[in-house]
Amino acid sequence: MHKRPVSFVTATSRCQWLQQVGLLTACAATPSWAQHNKSASPATRGSVVVAQCVDFSQTQQDVSKDFLIGARAAWQDINLHGGIGGRQVEHLVLETNGTPASLHAALEPVKNNPACIVLSGSVGDQLASQLLALSHNNELTIAHAAPWLQNASLEIDSKTFPIFAARQEQISHALKNLSIIGTKTLGAVYASPQIHAAYHAEVARIAADLRLELVSYQATNDLQSLGQKLTAETPAVILFIGGTPELAQFTQGLEKQSRQRYIVALADVNLKTLMQMGASRNIPVTATQPVPLLNSRLPVVRQYRETLARLFDEAPTPLSLAGFIAARYTYEVLSEVEGPLTRQTALSAFQRRANLDVGGIRISFNPARRSSTYVTQSMLTSDGRLIG
Repeated sequence: MHKRPVSFVTATSRCQWLQQVGLLTACAATPSWAQHNKSASPATRGSVVVAQCVDFSQTQQDVSKDFLIGARAAWQDINLHGGIGGRQVEHLVLETNGTPASLHAALEPVKNNPACIVLSGSVGDQLASQLLALSHNNELTIAHAAPWLQNASLEIDSKTFPIFAARQEQISHALKNLSIIGTKTLGAVYASPQIHAAYHAEVARIAADLRLELVSYQATNDLQSLGQKLTAETPAVILFIGGTPELAQFTQGLEKQSRQRYIVALADVNLKTLMQMGASRNIPVTATQPVPLLNSRLPVVRQYRETLARLFDEAPTPLSLAGFIAARYTYEVLSEVEGPLTRQTALSAFQRRANLDVGGIRISFNPARRSSTYVTQSMLTSDGRLIG
């Protein structure tokens, strides 16, 4: 799906930026790609229900879109190949606007639905964190498989199974080579006051663990202006905490400065979309991803690319691959259940399955109930090339 680059206007809203590159069909309405699997009706007779909580708030829609497409592709392909033990899977998307109240309302259709046996691939990070809190408080008694849980500071309970590398592993991976060449100070730019409030303490702890001095910058509404105001004393390496549209605007402000900066973004940023949104091509940007590179020869990546090409008119992305892997992991564990497939037998299967190979990706949980430290990265170079 080819889209033309667009330029920003300072007063343009984030929603308009996303609409300009075709990521959203409407800002206030639920996107059509989400409605496809939306269902509040009882499960089809004999089927099993796999529920996926998805944050459709403005700050998360571009992340959720790709992740959900990958999960949809996986579940449709699984059903085409017989489902789970001969039973078709009803993939139920639970829509939220990012607030706890919205999440509670979205969960109502599944709380007393015995056919719903697992929550799988909840996205994004703050929604996954909210679900973890509900599970901790025993408000949820259901397996929570493969959430997009980036927060490295949270204690994982016995019903939550995060398979993707958290923020600390991503930052450590991105900075390890920079540390070798003598980087001692790290800048951290937070795309909004809300993001600063949610993640500053965690990022400060990670920087301390890496023995880096942290200099923080909090944006309000104008990231381009923030980029223009950075001084010569600003660290050369800047960790950006925020989404793709905000990063594009920030780089536009940076491009007029004489000092070279290097941006490290995390897994919520899509570099291809960043290029389409008119980001400065003079600023090198590295983005981490807790999944293999899209050109990897691993079986799960080949299967993902084939399935996506067959079922959807969508280009491959790391976030879409993550959604695909989340669904495949859920399927692999559920397929091992012997006897009745219920909420309790599903939870027991996840708790028992400590090690698993998903198409070449090894998943194993440590004593803290965290799984992967698998991280790759791609780079948008200063001459506009995408590497990785």
